[in-house]
Amino acid sequence: MNIFRFAGDMTHLISILVLLLKIYATKSCSGISLKTQELYALVFLTRYLDLFTDFISVYNTVMKLVFIASSLAIVWCMRMHRAVRRTYDKELDTFRHYFLIAACFVLSLILNEKFTFQEIFWAFSIYLEAVAILPQLVLLQRSGNVDNLTGQYVFFLGAYRAFYILNWIYRYITEPHFSRWIGKIYHESKRKENCCVTNAALECLFFCLLA
Repeated sequence: MNIFRFAGDMTHLISILVLLLKIYATKSCSGISLKTQELYALVFLTRYLDLFTDFISVYNTVMKLVFIASSLAIVWCMRMHRAVRRTYDKELDTFRHYFLIAACFVLSLILNEKFTFQEIFWAFSIYLEAVAILPQLVLLQRSGNVDNLTGQYVFFLGAYRAFYILNWIYRYITEPHFSRWIGKIYHESKRKENCCVTNAALECLFFCLLA
């Protein structure tokens, strides 16, 4: 694992901690898109179907568990916590994320490494992560008022994607047979990555458009 991937994982983790801090410290989820959080929870649940079948390293397993548990905890708080759910901006968070899920699933049926249950859902998670941030960006544009913790969450989420682009570039240069296009990747190399350059580049583009 190179420094860029490690930095990407850490900034991703920081973004989650910042979001959890906002929710638990302020008892508020104002400015946070529940739909984006549900999409990320779906991304991790479908990506890590191999959690109990393929062991790569302790670090890899722990990070998978952390991302799944934290994403589900955030969704639970926003939907079920008595105080937090009252602050949810339902009127502003109107992005039709079901269309994103349907489009990504259809794409995963067309573009995948192998037409198997696990491979299709792995491809689905890759495509869905590329667009999962869209409801959050739309909500921020509509609200027009971003508090510090929400702004930091979005910043660290963008930094995470940027570091993964550098990770891909580094691996492309240093690993002779490395390729992240989903139709050409090697199975073991694929399992050691949590994303591809395609979704990283798309998310960075969305952040630039918002700025």
